[in-house]
Amino acid sequence: MKPLVRVTATDVPVLTEALRVALAGGPAVWPVPAALGFETGGEGPPHPAEIAEGIALVVETSGSTDAPKRVMLSADALIASADATADRLDGPGRWLLALPGHYIAGAQVLVRSIIAGTTPVLLGDGPFTAEAFAAASARLDAAAPRYTSLVPVQLARVVERAQRDAFVAAALTGYDAVLVGGQALAPELAARAEELGARIVRTYGSSETAGGCVYDGRALDGVGVRTVDGLVELSGPVLADGYLGDAERTAAVFTSDARGTRWYRTGDLGELTADGVLRISGRADDVIISGGVKVALGEVERAVRTRPGFGEAVVVAVAHPEWGERPAVVSPATDAATSATLDDLASATDAAGLPQAARPVRLVIVDGLPLLASGKPDRRAIAAALAAPAN
Repeated sequence: MKPLVRVTATDVPVLTEALRVALAGGPAVWPVPAALGFETGGEGPPHPAEIAEGIALVVETSGSTDAPKRVMLSADALIASADATADRLDGPGRWLLALPGHYIAGAQVLVRSIIAGTTPVLLGDGPFTAEAFAAASARLDAAAPRYTSLVPVQLARVVERAQRDAFVAAALTGYDAVLVGGQALAPELAARAEELGARIVRTYGSSETAGGCVYDGRALDGVGVRTVDGLVELSGPVLADGYLGDAERTAAVFTSDARGTRWYRTGDLGELTADGVLRISGRADDVIISGGVKVALGEVERAVRTRPGFGEAVVVAVAHPEWGERPAVVSPATDAATSATLDDLASATDAAGLPQAARPVRLVIVDGLPLLASGKPDRRAIAAALAAPAN
């Protein structure tokens, strides 16, 4: 056993040094957000004083459930992920840190920098803005490959500004790769970014896989992908050891096959194409039964997002007197979304080959979507708002 120490994620130099020590076999690190008050003497979340020798990092994530999961990652898993990323991209490079260090994507930017022997450029204090992104990007050394990791909502802000600001556009297109993950990237947003000249890499993975381990649908070297009854499972040296203090949950999602290969059950629905490309269709817990027909809300959302103005739309289930449940679309206000009709959305789901039960029965336009701290849409809050009786 060895010590497990908490470090405030906003103190990036301290967190980076703690990770460096952890990767070398020293005390494991648990990054915590500043909002917990740890840096001002608050107690923060309870945690054991010690952890297994091989663990280097603990990342807390809510995942698709309300109960927090504290994912234990070994130094070997973190290093394997960083090495595989460098191999897939243009080799080791210089990174811009645009995500919090208590999320796996942010922590991995630090790990990759440590392994590459470089210092990441920091975005600075305050909320993420396209202007801050551009200013920080200008401080990256052009002599080495330049990388960053964003979530779709961040990319959307940068793309929107870049379409009318040459400085922001130059910053975006100056990257050798912009990794985008955390949630599905809307086709409309990806197209707008690529039209500007941005080199976008769609990543798929989670804290349980030390971050993204499938890039543009293809697994990184050493990572295995399979589907079992339509559910995606992943294997390889990037897998977490399990969940801190939760042996039951660990056993439920980390399993070994007859050959001794360890697999992680992601809970995502997907398929592998004939040429080995992974396509995710949604979460298994987002499948509804509508009039006896299974409907994956993720597939409906993907279809709806192909419509102009619906690039950030979210699809949730609403009660229906005849069908039991049907999809509903909630979208931030845009000119195209405001003028759209349910027939327009039905055309999108029909064109995607989805059943009639997948046609949305409700369209709600909002000024802004409620977001989680990670920047992802708060789907529970959205669904609850639609289910609440009108005042």
